[in-house]
Amino acid sequence: MSPIPTVILTPDGVVPTPYAVESLPEAVPYEPSGVYTVARTFHGDRALLLDAHLDRLEESARLVHIPLDLDRARLRAALRDLLHEAKFPDAKFRITVPRDQPECLYLAVEPYQPVPQDVQEGGAHVITLPMVRANPVAKTTDWMTTRRPAYESLPPGAYEGILVNGRGRLLEGLSSNFYAVLDGALHTAGDSVLEGITRRAILTLAPSIIPVKLEPLTVDDLPRASEAMLTSSGRGVVPVTAIDGQPVADGAVGPVVAALRERYNQWTDTHAEPI
Repeated sequence: MSPIPTVILTPDGVVPTPYAVESLPEAVPYEPSGVYTVARTFHGDRALLLDAHLDRLEESARLVHIPLDLDRARLRAALRDLLHEAKFPDAKFRITVPRDQPECLYLAVEPYQPVPQDVQEGGAHVITLPMVRANPVAKTTDWMTTRRPAYESLPPGAYEGILVNGRGRLLEGLSSNFYAVLDGALHTAGDSVLEGITRRAILTLAPSIIPVKLEPLTVDDLPRASEAMLTSSGRGVVPVTAIDGQPVADGAVGPVVAALRERYNQWTDTHAEPI
């Protein structure tokens, strides 16, 4: 593989990073501690809710006391240039704000990899993990480092880990938001989780399909759940058909999740905007 494009947007211009890596995960140990956001492109140089990503980036910086003065126009221009240089059909990109030098933004771009076809059609198998984010409302690089051992220790066939707190509540994935259908309503945690950008879209779209309750399921609720799914900016809507080796209902992708995925995909087609 070839190195992916990685640069630093400094007050004096764009400079190469002092390292070369082949993926966004590989870049994590080299990037400075701070806050970040990750998104994907559509049709080369269009993105979904990029301003919402940048709003959350600024809010994350505020929450951890990083003095960030974000020049969005300049950032967008640098990101466009990086994407055009990369020439990927579609890309996944990360913007990182260092704690010690918030005026220097780290930008990294890798080829977008869609959710595997077998997962799209048959659903993902996930496991529960007894861990939580220390500061879930802030998207910090510390979490990328903390969660890495958990990702690396996922058993074969496990697509994602779902965080479970001490009260048995299923909060969110290691890098996603989690939802389940129970008693005719779509449940997802209303607090103590990262407010995902795709989650924001789902909470807007879902009420026309199914009532929404901002209440997480517990481990004890799982045998009664009829459907489940996870979302993230890089993956969209992903059905979940097994949790901890047990099928969700009949183990097939259900009608509510299928409808939400279709509605979300239609929504992205009309709302993706030029970077």
